[in-house]
Amino acid sequence: MDVAIGLLGLLTVLLEGSSGQGVYAPPTVRIVHSGLACNIEEERYSERVYTIREGETLELTCLVTGHPRPQIRWTKTAGSASDRFQDSSVFNETLRISNIQRHQGGRYYCKAENGLGSPAIKSIRVDVYYLDDPIVTVHQSIGEAKEQFYYERTVFLRCVANSNPPVRYSWRRGQEVLLQGSDKGVEIYEPFFTQGETKILKLKNLRPQDYANYSCIASVRNVCSIPDKMVSFRLSNKTASPSIKLLVDDPIVVNPGEAVTLVCVTTGGEPTPSLTWVRSAGTLPEKTVLNGGTLTVPAIAAEDAGTYSCIANNNVGNPAKKSTNIIVRALKKGRFWITPDPYHKDDNIQIGREVKISCQVEAIPSEELTFSWFKNGRPLRSSERMVITQTDPDVSPGTTNLDIIDLKFTDFGTYTCVASLKGGGISDISIDVNISSSTVPPNLTVPQEKSPLVTREGDTVELQCQVTGKPKPIILWSRADKEVAMPDGAMQTESYDGILRIVNVSREMTGTYRCQTSQYNGFNVKPREALVQLIVQYPPAVEPTFLEIRQGQGRSITMSCRVLRAYPTRVLTYEWRLGSKLLRTGQFDLQDSTEYTLGSLSRDSYGLYNCNIINEAGAGRCSFLVTGKAYAPEFYYDTYNPLWQNRPRVYSYSLQWTQMNPNAVDRILAYRLGIRQAGQQRWWEQEITVNGNIQRGELITYNLTELIKPEAYEVRLTPITRFGEGDSTIRVIKYSAPVNPHLRFYMYIETSRPRLEGEKARLVSPVFSVAPKNPYGATNTAYCFSFYYHMYGQHIGSLNVYLRLKGQTAIENPLWSSSGNKGQHWNQARVNINPPTSFQLIFEGIRGPGIEGDIAIDDVSIVEGECMKSDQPANNLRSGAVGTLAHIRLIPVIILMSVLSHQR
Repeated sequence: MDVAIGLLGLLTVLLEGSSGQGVYAPPTVRIVHSGLACNIEEERYSERVYTIREGETLELTCLVTGHPRPQIRWTKTAGSASDRFQDSSVFNETLRISNIQRHQGGRYYCKAENGLGSPAIKSIRVDVYYLDDPIVTVHQSIGEAKEQFYYERTVFLRCVANSNPPVRYSWRRGQEVLLQGSDKGVEIYEPFFTQGETKILKLKNLRPQDYANYSCIASVRNVCSIPDKMVSFRLSNKTASPSIKLLVDDPIVVNPGEAVTLVCVTTGGEPTPSLTWVRSAGTLPEKTVLNGGTLTVPAIAAEDAGTYSCIANNNVGNPAKKSTNIIVRALKKGRFWITPDPYHKDDNIQIGREVKISCQVEAIPSEELTFSWFKNGRPLRSSERMVITQTDPDVSPGTTNLDIIDLKFTDFGTYTCVASLKGGGISDISIDVNISSSTVPPNLTVPQEKSPLVTREGDTVELQCQVTGKPKPIILWSRADKEVAMPDGAMQTESYDGILRIVNVSREMTGTYRCQTSQYNGFNVKPREALVQLIVQYPPAVEPTFLEIRQGQGRSITMSCRVLRAYPTRVLTYEWRLGSKLLRTGQFDLQDSTEYTLGSLSRDSYGLYNCNIINEAGAGRCSFLVTGKAYAPEFYYDTYNPLWQNRPRVYSYSLQWTQMNPNAVDRILAYRLGIRQAGQQRWWEQEITVNGNIQRGELITYNLTELIKPEAYEVRLTPITRFGEGDSTIRVIKYSAPVNPHLRFYMYIETSRPRLEGEKARLVSPVFSVAPKNPYGATNTAYCFSFYYHMYGQHIGSLNVYLRLKGQTAIENPLWSSSGNKGQHWNQARVNINPPTSFQLIFEGIRGPGIEGDIAIDDVSIVEGECMKSDQPANNLRSGAVGTLAHIRLIPVIILMSVLSHQR
């Protein structure tokens, strides 16, 4: 019998040798997944699609090779070309998103680069699956045909559910499944404009049997184990769309601090509508109290004003909506201005001419605003010579005017405008305006020493315009040389004393500023204005700000410091220093950089060189650290881990590294090796002598011996030259049972014809060597034996595992067994074994009664030590088809397969 066994082999190659050339390797990358994937499928161009259920944990790992160790970056683009590009990067190997949401689906890229060749990039598309609860809405149409004297009433039931993948719908009336054509009075269709996203049930010319309970079932066919969802609706002869009534006025005008209660009641609708409140200007205030259809806003404030709407919905017809506007009374921003007689060129106020006093406030609501006028504290009424008007609110809202015709000496005095709201509860605004012979129009000047005004970047500066006149007007500051905002972000800045104060002034604020009079709190005449020039000096910006130069003794280097920008630009000097020692000074002419050369480096030449470039505002500095320190070594991470020693308590480790830029400095004479057990403080150090020059890419090897199993160690490696110690590199080495690179496989049994029920396929492992038993009474070594298995189909037979000990080939001890359908996913099995001697493991697959019964195994491993309880989930799901078999000896092994069958 020839039961077929699929076997995929993957060979891993180890690099060996202590001084091989060309160890540097460009990056390679592949993406592996863990977490709860529903499915992994291949697409064209080797891209995979990873589907996951919303709310589960996404975990993608970027596995890289290459030397030096590549840097990793995760990025994401949106799921389709129409989506806006999104970029979020993660700089470690594993990308983990807990509780993934639908908007987090898309294409994820892993990019690895180490400076050699082109970066390696792989991508995987993540598709998030979900199914929301379906919603049924009901609409009706009533048509009339007068010629035939009958009425037709048609009802549409529409079912909608958001989902990925697209949802399928089915309808039931009671327990009866409704299909197209099964009932002449029923039509089921998908409207064109929905592109298959909804399913509409049309009931034509309602009949008595149509009054029933209808159910819409939304299904994504159990993908990602998402169950179907159902919603029901009871259609009766009373079914009607909602109607509501608001038991409040519109608008509602209240004072600040009052409590406002809005009451909404339903007046119709079957089934009973649900009531919700919304606010046109954003969300409801946090302090809002809701109780059914009653909404209460305690201690209302101005920011709580707006339109509040009650919405009733019972999924029949369109929702009903009623709104009311809440207005919170307020008075603010009282202003005034004086207009001299417009028919005379002279702006002064003079006897015998006309004067108009204007007063303006902002009022809410504007229709409640009233004004009162007083002269020297006494009420003032409109007359032939003193005309009081409240102007058209559409032209100048909230403004009142007092026109004094033919000004007399007795008209001089204090005029007061008082603004009030009819509803009360809001404090009045009172504005005093003095009219006298000393009332003069405004004038603006700039003190001679205040323009141009020179300051330094980072200082606080005050721009000043002197303003005269009575009353003194408000001053408006703006930029005169460009259409940009002022330092506070506004296009104009108000000042009551004529001073504009700028804190932490920057170079971008250099320019010309305009100050001008405002009509408010002053004369309504042609604005007076003046200009102030601001010059901001700043120290030179230079490059490089810091540069490390590594060079061996006897060689030459040149350092260059360049000016990028400065103000003033032509008053520049430079000085080169080594520590506090002045090396050279000079002045810039037309060039924008200065250089300093060291002809032959010596031990005294090493140190920190500073180039200071100076102008009136300060100095910019280029710093150069000249050193002979060797660069850090780079551990070769792709090296195979521990070297096996056939001793029970110790292991060795082959430490391999390359030297970064070995020819940049003096020859490396030795390496200082430090090692300490993880968690300890003390380092044990020794020197590793280096003979000859180290070449770029040369792989250096040093064996660490007598390491105690299973302890981890921290290793520090420091290169040493004539200069002294270079940069150190630290890594942690851990003990793990060696992995045999020749044993990576995936295996399954094929049950199609001519296979028969009960036939067996067996996989026999190599012999695993076990160290001899300790004569002093130590127990046998324990191992954790684990593997993944897949048993899905209605004809699944059995999967058995046996243990065979050396010298007992006729005896097979049962270890584990499972039979029957285990579902469309991978399960993990873990078993503790304590073999007293060398052993073999045997997998046995037994065909079931039919062809839907393939059995597969993957990721078989044997690890020294007992299985951890936390590592033994009852049903550990996974996907994929490449695994590793851990062996306790690092030797090539061969998989032995023996195929048995029933005798026929």
